[in-house]
Formats: sequence, C-alpha cells, structure tokens
Amino acid sequence: MKNRITTCGQRFGLAAFTFAAGMALCTSDLRAQATEPNLQTAVENTQATPEHQTAQDQKIQQLQDQLEQIQKQLMELKQASSSAPETHHTTTAKASVAAADLSETEPEVTDPASPHSEPFAFADFTWLTGNPRTKDTPYATKFFTPDIRSDVSYTYDFRHPQDDTIVGSSEVFRSSEVALTDLGIGGDFHYNNVRARVLSQIGLYATATPRNDASPSRGQWDLADAYRYVGEANAGYHFNVQHGLNVDAGIFLSYIGLFSFYQFDNWAYQPSYVSSNTPWFFNGVRVQWFPTAKLKIEPWFINGWQSYGRFNNRPGLGGSILYRPNGNWSIVGNQYGFGEDALGIGSRTRYHTDDSVQYKYYERPDSFLGKAAATLTGDAGCESGGGVSCFGNGKTGPKQSFLGFMAYNRFWFDRDRFGLTLGGGRINNPGRYLVLLPPINGATAASGTPYFTENPGDPFKAWDASVTADYMPSQYFTYRLEYNHRAANVPYFAGPGGVTPPGGNTGALGSLVPGWSPDLRNSENRLTLAFLMKF
Repeated sequence: MKNRITTCGQRFGLAAFTFAAGMALCTSDLRAQATEPNLQTAVENTQATPEHQTAQDQKIQQLQDQLEQIQKQLMELKQASSSAPETHHTTTAKASVAAADLSETEPEVTDPASPHSEPFAFADFTWLTGNPRTKDTPYATKFFTPDIRSDVSYTYDFRHPQDDTIVGSSEVFRSSEVALTDLGIGGDFHYNNVRARVLSQIGLYATATPRNDASPSRGQWDLADAYRYVGEANAGYHFNVQHGLNVDAGIFLSYIGLFSFYQFDNWAYQPSYVSSNTPWFFNGVRVQWFPTAKLKIEPWFINGWQSYGRFNNRPGLGGSILYRPNGNWSIVGNQYGFGEDALGIGSRTRYHTDDSVQYKYYERPDSFLGKAAATLTGDAGCESGGGVSCFGNGKTGPKQSFLGFMAYNRFWFDRDRFGLTLGGGRINNPGRYLVLLPPINGATAASGTPYFTENPGDPFKAWDASVTADYMPSQYFTYRLEYNHRAANVPYFAGPGGVTPPGGNTGALGSLVPGWSPDLRNSENRLTLAFLMKF
C-alpha cells in the first residue's frame, strides 16, 4: 500500500513538473515570436551581441534536456506499474458496483466451494415465491440497507356484502374500497457483525394481525397495542463460523406456508389456506446456521404459534431446514411442537409440519416465455390432550387435526416484465383450530363467536383456485390482477347481508344479537387489483 502511494506521488509530481516546464517553453516560444520583428530590426540597425544569443540557446537546451529526462522516468514508471498486480482496482469495483453484480467481480465470494462464501449467493433465486425479485437496493450503504414497501389494493366481491367485509383471509379484508394493506418502512442495520432489522406495519395489517392472536388476552400490558405497528423488530450478532451463524431475538417473519408476509415477494396475492392460515411471524429467539453455502439450519425458541405472548405455560419450539442444491431447486421443511397454543387449555399440545419444494423447470431468457417454475407444499398437524386426539375419535376425545396442500405454476414473459400464476389448494381441519374466525359482530380470536364455533370435532373442509396476472415495469413495482374462487363445506364466507349487525357491533365482541344472524355462504368469488412497491 505504501509503495502504491509513493508511486502515485511520483506520478503526480512528475506530471506537475512536466506541465510547468511545458508552460515555460510555450511562454518562451511566444516571447520569441513576439520579439522576432524587433530582433530583425535590431540586426539591421545594430548588430546583436553574441553573448546574449549564447545565453538564450543554453537556457532552451537545459529545458529540453530536463523534458527528455522526465519522459524517460515516466516510461520507466509505466513499465514497472504494468508488471505489478492492480489490486486497488478490485477495491474500487467492490465499492462502486451494485450488490447484485458482486458475483461477477468477486467469484470467490459466491463460489459454494469457498469456505466462507455468502450462503445462497451462488445462483439467482429471485424467481422463488417468498423472495423479493429486486436485484439491488437503492441507497444501500455499508451500515444500513433500507427496505420500504407499499401494498395498496382494491377488491371486488361478487356477493357485494353490505358491510364491505371479507371473511377468511389474512391478506384481503375489505370489498369495493381502495385499501392500504401495509406500509412498511425500515431496513437492516449491520456494523462490526452486529445486525438488526426493523420494519413498520401500517395499514390493515396493524388491525388484522393482532386480531388473529388470542395471546394478549392472557395477562396485562395490552400486547396487541404494544406490537400493533411492528412488522419486524429483531437484533443479534453474526458469528464468522463456517458460512455464517446468526443469533437474533425479537419479532421476525415465519415462512411456514412458503409464501412471504409481503405480497410483493409472492407469485399470488391471496395464498391458499395452508399458507394463509399458518403463522406469518414469531416472537422469540432464532439461530441461523449455514454449515455450507447451500444449507441453512434454523432452530426457534418462541412464545407460541403466531403469538405475541404465551397462550398457557409452555413456549413453542420449532425449526426450519432450507436446502438449495443449485439455482433450480429450493427445498424447505418447517417443524413446530411442544407449544400449548389453545387459550386457557394448558394440557393441549400442538404439532405441525410444513414442507415445500420449488423447481424452476424452464429458462430461456431471450425467448418470449423466459422462465417457468412450480411449487408444491404439504402440511400436516394435530393437537393432543385437553379433550382432543391426534389419531381419531376415541377415549381421549374427537380427532383434532390439519391436513392440506397447495400447488402453483408460474410463467414469466418478455424478460420478466409479465407474469402469470395458476394455483390453488385444499385443507381438512376438524376442530377448526387453524381456521380464521369470521369477524362476526366484531369477533376476535380471543372472543370467539357462537355463530361460527371452533369446538372439538367441528368439521371444516375448504379448497380454492386462483389466476394471477402481473405487469412488472420495474424491479421495484408490480401491477397485479387476480381472480379467486374459494369454497367450504360449511357456510363461512360473507354473503350480501354481511357479518355486521344493523347499526354496527352490538354488545360484547362476537356475542349473540337478538333477531339477527350473519349472512354466511359456502363460496366466494372476488377480483383484486393490487399496486405493490418495494425499495
């Protein structure tokens, strides 16, 4: 480094001297040209002295000798510089190129065979559902990477509920209105191996997410309001072990159900039930261990199943294993257990497995159809104890279980400017413990409602299908149009009469209202137009 600085100083000094010498010569020439007529006149009138002419010639000869010496030194420096390794150019490139281009300038960083390469950086995984498709982040710095998201949508429900309320979704909540589903402002802090992430939760998510969590009703300090506007908030430390080891604590996203909590990252706006009805976040501690560049092992110690607090006396335990052997495959398995997640029933334990595979089976970037990929997700779970059983009706109680799947196929056109997704799924959930409770008369997960019970043995089977069309004029913005058909074996979706009593909610939340009942139907059809942005 010191030698490079000395060389640069020599070059600068020599260049400056050359410039000064050149200016002196130019000035001398100009003066000579300007005085030439006078010299001729002087010769004609008075003979010039030989001493004066000799001194001027000597001065010019000295300057020429100095210039030749400078040129010789510059040539020597140039030859020495060309033979030395130009390591400083690599540093400059790393500081100036976008993050997405680092793999081109530093192949050793993304090579999975390298002992400290970045995990999952060996291929482009922006095609995955659940992953943002952005390849770089504007205004990212060494210390902070911003993350700004906006999700605004308009949904048309073909049943025209009179209270504009949509039932049974964790993404769509109002009909025939422009709705701000979520505004997230925040990002990632990273300095000296210390890391933190924070993202706000502003919009309908700030109401719907706490409403679907019954744990704040246990104890004091109003956890629902405390965390209402927090989408993500966690901090931790990165250990330089193998390909990385992160230990974080706080509120972080759950990817049970494959899809991301943020619609911009997904192939569809309304995911099927095995995604929509399973956790979007956890509150607790996670460890992310990357033993190789293709594998992540992530255990969790959390308060409960998508909960701010505990439902009873035990925390939840779980984990995720993610494996990506190459750029065309992604395989993930999520497991959960030990938690007592039925409010007020401490002897009932929940178990769940969620497993997905994503496969990119076609890629021709120069063709009109540039890419095609498919996903398959299977979920199974149950609750045991407290009057229910995992394995069928018997002495310990009725069967309380969950079984479901979803599958999607995605196509990209015209260099990823257009996208088309076809998909759907099915679930069977006797006991309804993972069914999103309809907000009848303001009912919440904690209040329940006699109009739609969630008792042991209550049947619930449902299926859905969707068609999604995307126009993506920029990597940071998506226009999305989606049609959804959803159906159930019991009345569940809002009909024209809606789920709100005349004059608004009456009495205690979810309670019976004399002379009134909600209008629930076995199916729904809706159309959603969404405007999705991420920086």
